[in-house]
Amino acid sequence: MQVADGYKEGHLYFASESVGEGHPDKLCDQVSDGILDACLKVDPNAKVAMETATKTGMVVLLGEVSVPKDKLDFEAVARKVCGEVGFTSDDVGLDNKQCQVIVNVHAQDANIAAAVHESKDEMDMGAGDQGLMFGYATDEWDKETLHPYSHVLANQICEEMAIQRKNGGIPWLRPDCKSQVIVEYEKLPGGNVKPVRVYNILISTQHDPSVSNEEITTTLTEKIIKKIVPSNMLVDTKIVINPSGKFDIGGPAADAGLTGRKIIVDTYGGWCPHGGGAFSGKDPSKVDRSAAYYGRFVAKSLVANGLAHRVLVQVSYAIGLADPLSIHVDSYGTVKEGMTDDDLIRITKNNFNFRPGNIIKELDLKRPIYQKTAAFGHFGRCDPDFTWEKPKTGLKLD
Repeated sequence: MQVADGYKEGHLYFASESVGEGHPDKLCDQVSDGILDACLKVDPNAKVAMETATKTGMVVLLGEVSVPKDKLDFEAVARKVCGEVGFTSDDVGLDNKQCQVIVNVHAQDANIAAAVHESKDEMDMGAGDQGLMFGYATDEWDKETLHPYSHVLANQICEEMAIQRKNGGIPWLRPDCKSQVIVEYEKLPGGNVKPVRVYNILISTQHDPSVSNEEITTTLTEKIIKKIVPSNMLVDTKIVINPSGKFDIGGPAADAGLTGRKIIVDTYGGWCPHGGGAFSGKDPSKVDRSAAYYGRFVAKSLVANGLAHRVLVQVSYAIGLADPLSIHVDSYGTVKEGMTDDDLIRITKNNFNFRPGNIIKELDLKRPIYQKTAAFGHFGRCDPDFTWEKPKTGLKLD
């Protein structure tokens, strides 16, 4: 029975979006994480809280950083990252060589430093702030990414567009773009879901003024969509490309950007709650980032070990305290037969240590790896540097 345009009764139609590396907010995330990486190269124990804002012809750096200004050229890092993304002239939205870069960066607040890490053993380091973080994993599509399929596709579409733009495969593409993918899911008994087809794909991309909408639609369908989405999932799929028409002005010239405004794109594409704390520009002493990575590590480990098909993990902290205030695990009813969610909580507490010092050590988070996390998602990617994506095996109940 059809209940809406192409909808099948009892099925789930779920949309996830992503944005390209040239989206103004994502540009700011990458600049913030580029500066974090540069700080960690100077001092692996650097404390960094870096925010970036951008608008026409301007990049503004704001934050608290323990690395002295005479040890790091913040402006040079910002210009380098903007150039790597593709903003090399005002014609594409920003000229990384000519734009104004304003730097307002100071040391970490002394009270915060005393509460969190000063005069403390590294393993006793407290959380950098209060907050709640979530991790999620699902085996709905594959056994490797264990990530929501709608979000995997949205991220991969934007990533492939960046690849084709930079290697000359689609020379008229420009850095700013967005994608949205709606997947039709069958609801399975016991709380699990199974993707059955891609219902809708939406792409909006900045482009050279000379290219026609017809060429944009044809090229992106053939070179991007059909490359990323398996043919058996493209069944009566509605494809919408640049519905607003012309999109030749993009990046900071079109919209202001700010670090931390794409937190759903960064995580699970809307499939689970979010605690509200952004990741980019924050060193791993900030549990907004490190504990969210660990939550993903735990959730993915539980699913990879066959203990559930879908898992949500929540953890909460108080500033200055090492031990979390709470740990919650929800399997959405997909827990392994003969087990309960209480068993999953016991397994989590017996096999994982959520203290910030341990998270940093276990996941090896003092490395300068963060700029590449800041585009195309922090999760569901098979990058060897993303240690939180490598499940722990041999989990024990007691």
